Amino acid sequence: MTDIKGEAGTEPAIRITNLEKEYILGQIGGGTLQNDLQSWWAKKRGREDPNSRIGSDGRTRGGRLLALSGINLTVGRGEALGIIGRNGAGKSTLLKIISRVTAPTRGKVELFGRVTSMLEVGTGFHGEMTGLENIYMNGSILGMTKSQIRERLDEIIAFSEVGQFIDTPVKRYSSGMYVKLAFSVAAHLESEIMIMDEVLAVGDAAFQQKCLTAMKHAAEKENRTVLYVSHNMQTIRRLCDRCVVLDEGRVVFDGEVEEAIAAYMDSHFSGETEIIYDSLPHADWITFPGLRLRDARFPEKKNNIFDSSKPMTLSLSWKNLRAIEKVSLRVEIRSMTEEPLATYVLYDFYSGDAGQEAALDLELDISSFTEGTYYMFYTFFQHDAAGNNADLECREGLCFEVSPGASEGRLIWDARLWGSLQFDNVRIISLK
Repeated sequence: MTDIKGEAGTEPAIRITNLEKEYILGQIGGGTLQNDLQSWWAKKRGREDPNSRIGSDGRTRGGRLLALSGINLTVGRGEALGIIGRNGAGKSTLLKIISRVTAPTRGKVELFGRVTSMLEVGTGFHGEMTGLENIYMNGSILGMTKSQIRERLDEIIAFSEVGQFIDTPVKRYSSGMYVKLAFSVAAHLESEIMIMDEVLAVGDAAFQQKCLTAMKHAAEKENRTVLYVSHNMQTIRRLCDRCVVLDEGRVVFDGEVEEAIAAYMDSHFSGETEIIYDSLPHADWITFPGLRLRDARFPEKKNNIFDSSKPMTLSLSWKNLRAIEKVSLRVEIRSMTEEPLATYVLYDFYSGDAGQEAALDLELDISSFTEGTYYMFYTFFQHDAAGNNADLECREGLCFEVSPGASEGRLIWDARLWGSLQFDNVRIISLK
């Protein structure tokens, strides 16, 4: 991967060179003295360990996991960089190395400025100390004087929304309060680099929006560098002007945000484009011999691309493992970043005896969907007389694509600006 300099400024804030991080798996020191001496002598001569074993996934060798492999990255001053990837891709490990929480096995990280970070709830706070004392402690770690911290104190407390608990030991804070104070400290104390793992998911929605605005302001107006890890692609779009995709400890994409998200989605959802499923999970009350999306015009259709001008049919078939009554079905359509878009619920539509086989065809109107790829969930459930779900669920997801229908005389829809659903069937009540 070519080393890319941040576009926000010519000065680098972070420079990472040939970075690797290796973890030892399982027991440490479980070999014989002879094997240990052989391994030490091979390492001394720069040769391969004769006692190492190569793992099946290519990342493990001799009981070791290569969490990061050959990372080269430069982040410019004033740049907001998003880091995305699957669980286990190495995102948190990379942030911990940059934050000096852990050391690299090989390579180096150069930082040109002070760093504040939020890697997980409670990081950097002492539970026995009050919120106020933790503010002063974090400022002192950054090299700020008491008078410098005092100048920002009111602003930090007001932003955190925990003013009435500021003299309470933080061990008594809820996870949401922890996050609010920790973010406020990171955002307002004097540092050139802000590092944020996906801890904002703990806070409430209004505070999350306030945090995103504050981080964007820090990058654009204060020329601070922001590193942000999240699985929420909408927040990546809002905040970042560049994005890196990690996969198995390597940088597989570095560039424009939308292209990075597309690259991540292509890899994340590859293999989920089949529309016929032969083996599905089952509960103790129902099993699924078959499921598919189909087009009524083309019964033998073999792909999952549907014309938005024509209905799409969801076909489900199942067998009752015991007698069931008043089963309901919920169909959810989500974006590929799993933001909810639409939901349909079919209440109490089915009852049947043990051993009975049944099938259901649902015609779905997708005319309001714009061109793009979507994720469908279906859930069978039962609920009692009080309306509480009995949690007897059998849930599965599948992908499908929507291609645009006829668009003569209509706008070419831009889903990134206007959203994934179109309001076409709006009735004019009056026009004067």
